[in-house]
Amino acid sequence: MPSRRIRIKISYDGTTFFGWQVQPDLPTVQSELERVVSGIEGAPVQVAGSGRTDAGVHALAQVAAFSIQNPIPCENLRRAMNRLLPHTIRVFDVEEADPAFHPRFDATGKHYQYRIWRDEICPPFDRPFLHHHPYPLDESAMEAAAPLFEGEHDFRAFAAADEKDGLGKSKIRNVFRSRLRREGAVLLFDVEGSGFLKHMVRNLMGTLVEVGKGNLSRADMATLMTPPYGKCGASVPAKGLFLISVHYGEARLRS
Repeated sequence: MPSRRIRIKISYDGTTFFGWQVQPDLPTVQSELERVVSGIEGAPVQVAGSGRTDAGVHALAQVAAFSIQNPIPCENLRRAMNRLLPHTIRVFDVEEADPAFHPRFDATGKHYQYRIWRDEICPPFDRPFLHHHPYPLDESAMEAAAPLFEGEHDFRAFAAADEKDGLGKSKIRNVFRSRLRREGAVLLFDVEGSGFLKHMVRNLMGTLVEVGKGNLSRADMATLMTPPYGKCGASVPAKGLFLISVHYGEARLRS
């Protein structure tokens, strides 16, 4: 029986997971998906994601893919996966993909959003999904500074140490859009780009917070993306970060 390449779109609450990637003896999103799909297939199945979200980070529309031989229709597969997965992970779309499709290598862009609650009192049911910062910030200065991240830059100052650093891979990334806005009590930072380094979005947000505190100027920000590269603001907590969407060209996707 020929193998089928399956593409799925999932949402998850990252609060109780140690990130996306499989880790020995720790709950992760990838390990839960592989447990469920392998059970349906009756054989080990590897599930590839569009990227690794860190511990505590959430996703509205993560994209993943795997290959199976089971002839189960896509709609039935979606139902079966949701029945077997923990309620903190939900599968919204399941579709056939080209056998060569890879959710990471075929991605052309990603959209992340960071959320900060600005009022004095944060509702307890929102608290797991927001960074509560009720202290004074110059939000106008932050809003004006956010677009400075746009374009192709070396973002090494915004990257956490990674096990792949020894490979000497480039830290240059292309940010398509970087905007900050206020909606009610929530300060929203939206950033879209070709790809992101480890903790990069949380460090971008942390740098904007330093701008809001008056500790960094626009000129200071420019030095963070040019040699000798300065020190970015402290990383903000993971719980306020969401992967909103992953973008693809249509060449390798079937309608």
